[in-house]
Amino acid sequence: MEQIRIRGARTHNLKNVNLDLPRHKLVVITGLSGSGKSSLAFDTLYAEGQRRYVESLSAYARQFLQLMEKPDVDLIEGLSPAISIEQKATSHNPRSTVGTVTEIHDYLRLLYARVGTPYCPDHDIPLEAQSVSQMVDAALALPEETKLMILAPVVANRKGEHAELFEEMQAQGFVRFRVRSGGGAANEGVAKIYEVESLPKLKKNDKHTIDVVVDRLKVRPDMKQRLAESFETALRLADGRAIALEMDTDREHLFSSKFACPVCSYSLQELEPRLFSFNNPMGACPECDGLGQITFFDPKRVVAHPSLSLAAGAVKGWDRRNQFYFQMLQSLAAFYEFDIDAAFEDLPEKIRKVLLFGSGKQTIPFSYINERGRTTIREHVFEGIIPNLERRYRETDSVAVREELSKYQNNQPCPSCDGTRLRREARHVRIGTGDHARGIYEISGWPLRDALGYFDGLTLEGAKREIADKVIKEIVARLTFLNNVGLDYLSLERSAETLSGGEAQRIRLASQIGSGLTGVMYVLDEPSIGLHQRDNDRLIATLKHLRDLGNSVIVVEHDEDMIRTADYVVDMGPGAGEHGGVVVAEGTPKQVQSNPQSLTGQYLLGKRVIEYPDERLAPDPERMLRIVDAHGNNLKHVDLELPVGLLTCITGVSGSGKSTLINDTLYHAVARHLYGSAAEPAPHEAIEGLEHFDKVINVDQSPIGRTPRSNPATYTGLFTPIRELFSGVPTAKERGYDPGRFSFNVKGGRCESCQGDGVLKVEMHFLPDVYVPCDVCHGKRYNRETLEVQYKGKNISEVLDMTVEHAYEFFSAVPVIARKLKTLLDVGLGYIRLGQSATTLSGGEAQRVKLSLELSKRDTGRTLYILDEPTTGLHFHDIALLLEVIHRLRDQGNTVVIIEHNLDVIKTADWVIDLGPEGGAGGGQIIAQGTPEQVAKTKASFTGKYLAPLLKRPTRKVAAG
Repeated sequence: MEQIRIRGARTHNLKNVNLDLPRHKLVVITGLSGSGKSSLAFDTLYAEGQRRYVESLSAYARQFLQLMEKPDVDLIEGLSPAISIEQKATSHNPRSTVGTVTEIHDYLRLLYARVGTPYCPDHDIPLEAQSVSQMVDAALALPEETKLMILAPVVANRKGEHAELFEEMQAQGFVRFRVRSGGGAANEGVAKIYEVESLPKLKKNDKHTIDVVVDRLKVRPDMKQRLAESFETALRLADGRAIALEMDTDREHLFSSKFACPVCSYSLQELEPRLFSFNNPMGACPECDGLGQITFFDPKRVVAHPSLSLAAGAVKGWDRRNQFYFQMLQSLAAFYEFDIDAAFEDLPEKIRKVLLFGSGKQTIPFSYINERGRTTIREHVFEGIIPNLERRYRETDSVAVREELSKYQNNQPCPSCDGTRLRREARHVRIGTGDHARGIYEISGWPLRDALGYFDGLTLEGAKREIADKVIKEIVARLTFLNNVGLDYLSLERSAETLSGGEAQRIRLASQIGSGLTGVMYVLDEPSIGLHQRDNDRLIATLKHLRDLGNSVIVVEHDEDMIRTADYVVDMGPGAGEHGGVVVAEGTPKQVQSNPQSLTGQYLLGKRVIEYPDERLAPDPERMLRIVDAHGNNLKHVDLELPVGLLTCITGVSGSGKSTLINDTLYHAVARHLYGSAAEPAPHEAIEGLEHFDKVINVDQSPIGRTPRSNPATYTGLFTPIRELFSGVPTAKERGYDPGRFSFNVKGGRCESCQGDGVLKVEMHFLPDVYVPCDVCHGKRYNRETLEVQYKGKNISEVLDMTVEHAYEFFSAVPVIARKLKTLLDVGLGYIRLGQSATTLSGGEAQRVKLSLELSKRDTGRTLYILDEPTTGLHFHDIALLLEVIHRLRDQGNTVVIIEHNLDVIKTADWVIDLGPEGGAGGGQIIAQGTPEQVAKTKASFTGKYLAPLLKRPTRKVAAG
């Protein structure tokens, strides 16, 4: 069957959709936000494909799988097993890394366990067990007639006279010894050869190294048997170790018959994959338990206000208000003769050290005043503020105290493993030879493009090559796919929780290609999120590769390039929510383009276009927000200047440092200044121009609530005035109902049978959990008495079920409610329901709910807005609406900073700052800044290259709107 036939799809807002999609093709589903794209792709096609596959498994296997509910559809034919790749952040587990998620780390562990060479951590000598014949061959490989002395190292750097040892050796017929005395290490001091008669008496308290001379000979081919016997004797005497000394040059050759270091006998058990896992006690660094970071009390956080004096509160809890600790400080001030009213930062370095870390062994007379006012003097050492906090943190059982104390803590790379997460033994196993020998932690720390280059050039010899071939092939394949989806700047050790949604999705995509499956239906959700136009071509090539393997690839996407290169396009619409759910146009991109009903087609054809302003606002050099010398992550000492009161776009290829500069440095620094926020900004020298702002708002894509009880009405604060309105209705007043009566989260008004959820969960074991409407309230969430209270003929449950659009008309006479609803409409969310569970909102929708909340607040015109890719999940038409809202914010005098890849947004900005030139270590610099026109002329800017054609386009007849 060459088609996937869908008949009568009614999931969510789909209106009885009939559709035939070609199999083994790249199909793009596009349309307005909320038009039913995800309902068709994920909740219908994927849900049914996965359900059918899972139902073919045994009942026992099914109970371990999370099943999706059956979609409301009459018929679907031609389905394959389905795999969905969504843009959810991969993991919040600090132990998850790019290497573990992609399984490359597992292959690396196997490679190192099978062909790695362990080295001694102290002497950097490879540990290799050698047989006697290998030792003989090594000796015979020396130039002929070389004078050799075969030694047995019996004592290594030990104190004592060792008289018994000499007697025992003499009894066995050995008459010469090499003795090295004095010196801390085994190779220090002078080594001398003594005949047994002339042996000096060794000093008891000195350290000595003693080697027994087993044989002296010249290297000749006929010496093979004699060398073998001498080595065997040396190995027997020295517990598996032997030395061949070239007598003329004093050059030593160390041999070991055990898997051990010939110098210090350091040895390892057999190499196993788990030795290289930081999630296994055998491989994890014992200091940080494999996390690579340790938590410590940070002096910068402890001394929150270094410009204040100790008396005025430089250290919270140790000022005049806390009598016990302040008496201690007064006694310290008297003893060390410093001024307790001087600013902390002006105190001498020595005094600051004593205050923070204690007085060591120095006892100090402390005077304490008890409750009766009597002074007692007690002498003891001063514990120090930081050791005091550490002790209290360790000893307390109170969660509240720990939470309070953790505000003074910070993370730093573990000093024991240097942040590599692995124990010492694992770090000293290498693959490769000579200058190319590398440890597993080194490869994990490189950008993926460098790691790929290393394995491409790695050559192993003999048996090692045969063993490693297959493993290296797998590693190279996976690294290649990760590089191809534009992630070459990431490293394998990068923590999975620091990845953006787009990066996490592309990592999953690369893993899927690595698995090489065929005959599967892949459903992807906007894989181009967070990708620069430059990397888009590589992503599209990757998706085509997935298709060419013999898979059906279905992509929900708004990116113009992706739509144009698709084999088949489905355009959903015509509106959003209740006004959507219909296939407006379908066919090849050209067929969709020529369909007058299709909004997408009109944008593709250029009939509609997002206009850019004829004149842009010019920056005022007197009003700038400056960050000096930002050098967090990969930023290379960047000086950033943001014009106040303008719309600025921060652009650059993936991994160029945009998030580090804006979210980690700018936002945290401004939030710390305005609100005293505890979050530590990324390293920078200074920030200037903060006097222009009284508020900073960061609108990101994190979910607005993690529970089904959270919804747009509760999040935006809309639910409170609605409940107050209902409590003011005559029926409610008669019955004495307060606003709390109309909340489904507390007892009173809610239905107690389902506790205000509206549904009951029925566990079905090996079938998916079934949620059935509560049989008491029939899904309405409230009890009968509460539902009898009506406003304009609607009860509270019916109001929660309204769309924003409907509610706006319904509450038009109530300004406090209408104003909040209007902002939800403005950001293009007229189709969502007030009571819709927050967990069903996409990342882009959640971000716009947050944006609407900020828009509905009273505006001061002195706010800094930071938006991270606000166009996620938005169609061309929705972007036009969003830009109106953003420009309105700017026109009120606010400063708007947007991190964005979408060229339609970039071209409407007043100012553009482009970071690059590449991602990762190759990025972190400002390549271009100025108006979009100025950036478009910059040769070095990738953004400029793609922006230039858009700025030349003549103005079209129909503006978007």
